[in-house]
Amino acid sequence: MPKTYEVINGANYILRVGSKNVRVFDKETNMVRAMRYAPLENSVWMDEQSDGARVEHVMFENKYLVAPYDRPNLQRFLDLHPGNEANGGSTFRLMNKEANFEKDIESEFKINDAISIIKSRPMDELLPVALALNIDTNQKDLAIKHALIKIAKSNPAKFLGTIDSPMVNARSTVSQSLDFQVIEERKGAVVWFDTGKMIVSIPVGQDAVEVMTRFVMTDKGSTVLSELERQLEAIA
Repeated sequence: MPKTYEVINGANYILRVGSKNVRVFDKETNMVRAMRYAPLENSVWMDEQSDGARVEHVMFENKYLVAPYDRPNLQRFLDLHPGNEANGGSTFRLMNKEANFEKDIESEFKINDAISIIKSRPMDELLPVALALNIDTNQKDLAIKHALIKIAKSNPAKFLGTIDSPMVNARSTVSQSLDFQVIEERKGAVVWFDTGKMIVSIPVGQDAVEVMTRFVMTDKGSTVLSELERQLEAIA
C-alpha cells in the first residue's frame, strides 16, 4: 500500500530531508548504520548498496510526500529516518488515515448534534447559551440562531459544553434579572432593586454578572437564585 507522510507544523512549501549518509540504529544488527535513499537500489543501507548507487533528494511538497507501493525503499527510508516522529523526530510523520477519518467523523457528528439542538429548542432555552457565548441577544431571533450556528460549526465542542450547563443557566438568570430590574449594581455591590438590600459586594475591577453568578452557584446563594427565577417567571 502507498504511504503518505506529512510535515509537522509546516507551511505549504517544499521541504528537503537528509537523504544520504543518515546514521540510525539498526535493531536487526544492533549497530549504528549509515543509510541513504537510492531509488534503484534494493536496500537503504549504504553497505548493502552498489558502489555506483544514484542518490536522490527526498522532497515534501505542500507538506506531503506520497511513497507508492512500488518504491518500498523510499518507505523504508522514511520509516527509519531520525526526523520521523515515530523515531523521536519532529520533522515529519506518517499519516494515520483511519485515525483522521475517525476524527473527522466525530467532528461532523458534533456539528450535526449542535445544529440539531439549535433547530429544535425554543428560543428561551437558547438565550442562556447565546449569552454565555457573548452573542448579542438584543437582535432578532433569526440573527441569534445564525450566530449560534456559526459557533457550532467552528467549535462544536465549545457550543455543546454550554448546553444545559448550570453555570450558563445561572449567568442567564443573573443577566435577565439585571435587565428587568429585579436586581441592580449600586455602589460596588449587587442589591435588590426594590429594597436596596445588598446581596453581594463586587470587588474593584471585577464584573458584576460574573461575581453574582459565582455567588448564586454556592449553597449560600442558592436561595437568591431561586428568588430571581421566581420573580422572572412572574414578570414573564
